[in-house]
Amino acid sequence: MYKILIADDHPLFREAISSVIENGFPGCETLETEDLDSALVIAQQEEDLDLILLDLNMPGMNGLNGLMSLRNDSPTIPVVIVSAEQDKQVVLQAITYGAVGFITKSSPREQMTEALQQILDGNVYLPSDIIRSEKPSNGMHRRHDESKIPPEMLSSLTRRQLLVLERMSEGESNKQIAYNLNIAETTVKAHVSAILRKLGVHNRIQAVLTAGNVDFNHYLKR
Repeated sequence: MYKILIADDHPLFREAISSVIENGFPGCETLETEDLDSALVIAQQEEDLDLILLDLNMPGMNGLNGLMSLRNDSPTIPVVIVSAEQDKQVVLQAITYGAVGFITKSSPREQMTEALQQILDGNVYLPSDIIRSEKPSNGMHRRHDESKIPPEMLSSLTRRQLLVLERMSEGESNKQIAYNLNIAETTVKAHVSAILRKLGVHNRIQAVLTAGNVDFNHYLKR
C-alpha cells in the first residue's frame, strides 16, 4: 500500500490529514514531520515514499524555496502542496516548481480524498475554483489574457476533444472523464495527447490554464 509523508508544523492538521488518508486509503502508512530539514532527511531515508504532502509555511520552507529544495534532493518522490494559501499565482508557481498538485486546507474531506486519489493515480490535481477565479493579481491577469487559446486552435478540436478539454479544465482525471463521457480511459489519453498537440502546449497543466475561461458551449454548438 501507499507510504505518505505529512510535513506540517500544526499537529491538529497532521492528525486531520492522517484521518483523511486512513479513511480513504485503508492500510496506507503515514509518516509525520514538522519542518523542512527533517522532511529532507526522511525523503532521503525512505526511498519507497509514494507521496509528500508539504505545507508552504512550516519552519525552513521560505515559501516555495523549500519545495525546490525537496524536488532537487528527491526528484523521484511526488510532492503535493497542502496549504491555506489560495492565491492563484502561488498555486501556479508551485506547479511550475515541480509540485504535482495543490490542495487547499479548507477543502472538504471528500474533495481532499478525491484529490489524493487523482494524484496517486498519476494525475496532477489543481483546485479548479482557484484556477478559474476571475480575481487573480494584476500580473496574473496579464499573463492569463496572453495565454488565451486563439479561436482557430479551438476550432481545430473535434467535438469529443472539446468535451474532454472542458472536463480537464474542471479538474477531472482521465478515469473520471472516461466514466462521464462513457469512453475508454485509453481513448481519453489519446484525446488528451491530440489536444496538447493542437493547442501547442507541452502538458496538461498548460492546457487547463489556457482553457480557464473558454465558453465551451459556444464551440460545442457549431
